[in-house]
Amino acid sequence: MISAAPPIRIEDPSDSRIAAFLSIKERDLTGRQGRFIAEGTVVLRMLAAAHRSGRGITAEAILLLENRLAGVAELLAQFPADVPVFMADARVFDAIAGFNMHRGVLALGRSDAMPARDALIAALPAASLVLAACGISNHDNMGSLFRNAAAFGVDAMLMDASSCDPLYRKSIRVSVGSALTLPFAREGTAAELIERLRAAGFAIWGLSPRGETDITEIPPSPRTALLVGAEGEGLPPPILSAVRTARIRQRPALDSLNVAMAAGIALYQVASANGRI
Repeated sequence: MISAAPPIRIEDPSDSRIAAFLSIKERDLTGRQGRFIAEGTVVLRMLAAAHRSGRGITAEAILLLENRLAGVAELLAQFPADVPVFMADARVFDAIAGFNMHRGVLALGRSDAMPARDALIAALPAASLVLAACGISNHDNMGSLFRNAAAFGVDAMLMDASSCDPLYRKSIRVSVGSALTLPFAREGTAAELIERLRAAGFAIWGLSPRGETDITEIPPSPRTALLVGAEGEGLPPPILSAVRTARIRQRPALDSLNVAMAAGIALYQVASANGRI
């Protein structure tokens, strides 16, 4: 049994019931009344987990290619009956999506009930690891940051308002759905974020190729926040001067590592030193 209500067949791409799914490649829903598009079976599974968690991310509707229905029946049963499931044949499905959507699994979600930054920080456990980001504009990097953060037991991901939305469709996909299950907030400035984390008792370390401390020498701390900056520019000087800085040793031929790669190495080191993995 896939849900309390049977799936609804869509015969016409202009059917008003699936209007939010139209032309998703051209008009990603991120930033529109807290809605977003998720795609693929793995991400749908993470959306189901997020919906059940009560953390402020919910599913609004699901659209499937008809030949995918049987394969995701058990997964669909994890959603409440008031989440409608629509299905369509390949011709109609591709006309709705606006391109050849071979995955055949789409979901419309909402994120407008997520806690704000300060409330999220206040709710963190006494022993916490946070990944903070400043000015991340690349959606692939954002998704990879979330994937690494989930892998190494990060309790929350915090971003300034200049960073891109992690619920952009591509970011969710690259994060393998981690952007739906890892608590996060995106607001304010990097300086405000540092101030809030410091007031909450976090030891804050900014990653930089010119950092003062080797990443292996960051001392264990009940509360640690790693701060990363945009690809290329890195963290701006005013931010680097406001926190302790750490570097990852590498051969001198290359200027720096990709931000997601650097964050993964640093998170592994800090999580290991604090007995989190």
